[in-house]
Amino acid sequence: MRLQSPTRREIPLRQGQPPLPVRVRDAIRRQQASSEIVVGWIQLAIVVTFSILYALSPKPYTAEPVLAPEPWVLGAYLLFTLVRVVLAHRRALPAWLLYVSVVLDMLLLLALIWSIHVKYGQPASFYLKVPTLLYVFIFIALRALRFEARYVLLAGAVAAAGWLLMVFYAVSIVPDDPMITRDYVEYMTSNSVLLGAEFDKVISILIVTGILAVAITRARDLLVQSVVESTAAAELSRFVPSAVAAQIKASETPVEAGAGEVRETTIFFSDLEGFTTLSEGMSPVDLISTLNEYFAAVTEPIVRHGGAINQYQGDAILATFNLPTAQEDHATNAVRAAIEIQHILASRTFGAGLRLVSRIGINTGVVVGGLVGAQNRLGYTVHGDDVNLAARLEALNKEHGTRIIVSGRTRELAGPERFAFEAIGTVTVRGRSRPVTIYGLDA
Repeated sequence: MRLQSPTRREIPLRQGQPPLPVRVRDAIRRQQASSEIVVGWIQLAIVVTFSILYALSPKPYTAEPVLAPEPWVLGAYLLFTLVRVVLAHRRALPAWLLYVSVVLDMLLLLALIWSIHVKYGQPASFYLKVPTLLYVFIFIALRALRFEARYVLLAGAVAAAGWLLMVFYAVSIVPDDPMITRDYVEYMTSNSVLLGAEFDKVISILIVTGILAVAITRARDLLVQSVVESTAAAELSRFVPSAVAAQIKASETPVEAGAGEVRETTIFFSDLEGFTTLSEGMSPVDLISTLNEYFAAVTEPIVRHGGAINQYQGDAILATFNLPTAQEDHATNAVRAAIEIQHILASRTFGAGLRLVSRIGINTGVVVGGLVGAQNRLGYTVHGDDVNLAARLEALNKEHGTRIIVSGRTRELAGPERFAFEAIGTVTVRGRSRPVTIYGLDA
């Protein structure tokens, strides 16, 4: 039985809090599933420790055989723990089994404590003084790993109720001799029962449980907030370059439009040839589907070579290399991405068997990149004359019959010896007074 998608009941919220989005609940569920794996392995370590201690401990010597329930209790506990570990790894722990697990964990531990007086042939009160009781606090603390106070409260309640029952059993098993004392020295040096001391143990269990429950409740709020913020940051990276999303996430002050980062950057601009004509015979749904298929194919080599997608403009792509993330060989990486894109487009079709042709312009120059926009709506972009030049170079492909045109600065940084650049000449592009030397590249 596999856990279904978390419901509001499975992920408790404070009163007044809106329901969490499904993607956030799924992220929390994955965290909880990982916690259950950790809990299972810790429990397995505990039962192995118990087994080793039992094997090394001296066995009582009596004329008659003494019943030894520990192997049976440890065996049952080991079997249950192994099943639990397997289910946890398979993400198949049903909710009801978690409650059963908490109860059984505590009952098996208390049964192990109870069996000690049988093992040594002592009165029932003998088991009230064994240090194994300290493991109760470990089992309570284990439930804190899931960040749900209800499991801690259940573990503490079972432990407290179980210990009270064990005290009641110890003083009532022999009605004529309850072995109750008020003398602390006698309590410490005999099998007598000091009720105050036993109540202190129960009170300690309840106090520790309460403190853990409060701490977990507070920590859970932080967990939910952390998951929401990390999920939002992951979603944000789909709209802005991942480096920008990381900066926003780590920012110590509210993010605002303002100063940008100035750096020499290689700007990559691509556009589809004749796509406007092709799109006239397509439905809006087919158009979007074809564009998304195209963008997915050509974005991969850009990102893999360290480029950051700044904008999708219709069927055009604006990407930058060396901004916002610094790169040593940004011009080389941009050229390699452009060549790979041409190979991809030459080897496949898109949508309903369409062959797409992309023209690419690449320029290297000093630009500024940063968040721009209004107070409540920001976007990341790059500005500068060299950004415009990359777009102009893309358009020049149509005039010169090429697929990739780069500026002289890009060729210089990329390395003439690495790529087969062909000189086209010096041109003056629209909106720019200074001429620029351009080169074609055969992919």
